[in-house]
Amino acid sequence: METPDITAAAGGLRTLLAAGVERWKPQVEEMARNIHGYQEVSFAEVRSAEAIAALLESGGFEVERGTSELPTAFSASTGTGSLTVALCVEYDALPGIGHACGHNLIAGASVAAALALAPFVDDLGITLKAIGTPAEEHGGGKALMLERGAFDGVGLALMVHPVQDGLTYNPTGTSAQAVGRYRATFTGKAAHAAAAPHQGVNAADAAVLSQVAIGLLRQQIPGDHRIACYVAEAGQVTNIIPEKAVVEFECRAFTLPEFEALLVRVRRCFEGAALATGTTLEFQDSEPLYEPLLQDDDLASYWTDAMDVLGKDTSPAAGLSGGSTDMGNISQVIPSLHPWLSIPGADVPIHSHAFAALADTPQAYEVMFEGGTALAWTIAAATSSPTQRDRFTQAAYRRRTLTQESAS
Repeated sequence: METPDITAAAGGLRTLLAAGVERWKPQVEEMARNIHGYQEVSFAEVRSAEAIAALLESGGFEVERGTSELPTAFSASTGTGSLTVALCVEYDALPGIGHACGHNLIAGASVAAALALAPFVDDLGITLKAIGTPAEEHGGGKALMLERGAFDGVGLALMVHPVQDGLTYNPTGTSAQAVGRYRATFTGKAAHAAAAPHQGVNAADAAVLSQVAIGLLRQQIPGDHRIACYVAEAGQVTNIIPEKAVVEFECRAFTLPEFEALLVRVRRCFEGAALATGTTLEFQDSEPLYEPLLQDDDLASYWTDAMDVLGKDTSPAAGLSGGSTDMGNISQVIPSLHPWLSIPGADVPIHSHAFAALADTPQAYEVMFEGGTALAWTIAAATSSPTQRDRFTQAAYRRRTLTQESAS
């Protein structure tokens, strides 16, 4: 199928899409501000998901709520084209700190792009989906939705992410780390801490020793690897030797082999602590594995061109960036783009109270709408190219079924 060249018509498709974003600005900003105020955490984003779904419905999208058996997920669709494009929408907050990762802005940018593109889906020959993906911070909503079919048939997937000021808007060469999150449970033996401490087996000691071992290990790992942990439980009162201690921990690296090797070394820190204290040890996966992020070079080129038009810094990135996202799981099987939006004046780190406050400022919402405009332009340009269109169509995601796996 040859896609009509409407880029030069009616003042250019870019002009029309920018006007579409402008038209929806009041409703989208109100939605984003409300989400910022709701501060709903993973899998509890009830009001946030409904606010987004209702706005998309008002823009002509057909909305399925509770997608992939996740109550706060949704899938909004418009168009019947042979190429399916997905805009990922995030809206969960961080526990105790609110929208310190700017997910209200992520939601606003994707929704603005979707609403602007909606009138042109037939001209572009696409089926456009805005997929509500809960629990990005903790829980791996996208990983679960990918496994359960929400991305079946999708040929390209996009979203944007706000960050501190001063970073380039060029996503080429950037990535995000794989992360796995786990729970280590030490079990000892309770005893009176004064009358018979020698009869106890102190699980809290095992938790302390594991943290010390991990701290020493950090000296011997590559600079782009990360380990983090906290003690979730280690006794309740001072006069009882703690018989149970729980340590939540995570490991990160930019490749899966590096991640797996790091995990082995971290687990040995816990195993050594258990051996030293005489406790027993159990590991549990606490969340799905987030895979490394792969940026599609062609989508990155279209995005960078859009950012040039908007007058942004598109100098080459300094190198791989940190952090992790379940968008990585999508990017491993679908051509994807996850660029960064630098908020002017944001000289504080993400995942801080200060960044949460900045995510609800006029400059943040201005950047959000620039991101929405650039997303719309990127999708229009990519799907208007016959070569790219064929590539994305061929790349449409098809899950392997149990029957296919057994046959292979």
